[in-house]
Amino acid sequence: MTAPPPSDRPRADPPQADPPQASARYRDVFGVPEFRTLFSLQTLQVGGDSVRTIALSVQTFERTGSPAAAALVFAASMLPYVVGGALLLSLADRVPARRLLTGYHLLRLVVTAVLALGGLPVPAILALLFAVGLFAPVGGATVQARLPVLLPGDGYVLGRSLFTMTSAGAQIAGQAAGGLLLAALGPAGTLWLATASAALATAVARFRLPDTPAVASRTSSSGAARETWRVNRLLLGDRTTRGLLLSAWLPISLAVGAEGVAVPYAGGLGSPDAAGLLLSAAAAGMFAGNLVVGRWVRPGLRERLTLPLATLTGAPLLVFVFDPGLPLACALMAVGTSGLAYELTVQRRLVDAVPERIRGQALGVSNTGLMTGQAAGIGAAGALCEFLAPSHVIVLCGAVTLAACLLLARHLR
Repeated sequence: MTAPPPSDRPRADPPQADPPQASARYRDVFGVPEFRTLFSLQTLQVGGDSVRTIALSVQTFERTGSPAAAALVFAASMLPYVVGGALLLSLADRVPARRLLTGYHLLRLVVTAVLALGGLPVPAILALLFAVGLFAPVGGATVQARLPVLLPGDGYVLGRSLFTMTSAGAQIAGQAAGGLLLAALGPAGTLWLATASAALATAVARFRLPDTPAVASRTSSSGAARETWRVNRLLLGDRTTRGLLLSAWLPISLAVGAEGVAVPYAGGLGSPDAAGLLLSAAAAGMFAGNLVVGRWVRPGLRERLTLPLATLTGAPLLVFVFDPGLPLACALMAVGTSGLAYELTVQRRLVDAVPERIRGQALGVSNTGLMTGQAAGIGAAGALCEFLAPSHVIVLCGAVTLAACLLLARHLR
């Protein structure tokens, strides 16, 4: 195998200088026109996809009467995420952002419009959703790669925290709005609204994004899949970037398993419907953590808090050994997810550790591993619930999270 160009290699010793002590402000990041455009695209995509997913799942269940088919449709756009991350991520650095994002949102528009027309068999629906999910990691990586360019220094951390908070808020709002829209318009009408959202995103990407060149030269004759594999091996083979990627993946993926047993835990308290409160508390904790750490904690202190915040994702879960009631359980979930803000610093370090020409793919690998790891963590926790009490599974999630933080302490400090 030909050795990669030196400019592609992760920096063996990324800059370790203390970050600037001046915290970025919201008006600083929103003062950048391209950031506002990317922020709008993110909100339109998450909200529109949430509405589409709910409407399509309900429509499938009404047509087939099969809970399994509805669940498969619900998860179909997420299942191919790892495939796109393994084969297509190099496009995030090799195709200009405006062209790639316009094409991605145009694909969402076409697929959602076809689904809104109705009448497709379930396999055809799954195939269309697979196509969208295949390119989702590339679109996400393209957006994330632009943030360090647009928001230097501490602005990147604040901008990324805004994306995390807005994604969570738009997803929750989209799901809530989806329920109301289904009652008012039915599945077909709701899908047409999701189509309109995708059309607006396509127009915003095409006419509001600047025509910036790709960061990586396309003189290489290797295809997207080969180039993606080459850079992925490079990232995972380097000690620094491998440690940062594992730090971004493991604590979150292991801790999130606790959310996967929220329903059986709430059922043990006598009210399965209370699982919604547990999950809402977890979402609120993540929102609050990113808000406080991203905006109000000074950069130097944020660096020092990275390891304590990572351990906070698992430590509160240990208290579930006492089978706490619903109010305390919600509080513990919120405290634990507030620690997820540790990832802001890890992502900033990853940006510093890789050259710009492969930055989009590096961030895409981070996001792909995170999606895959969370799915695996939730699935494993659910399987363990067949043999252990839900509270014991939650405690186990907390314990393995703390163990992972200790093993990764060198990279989290």
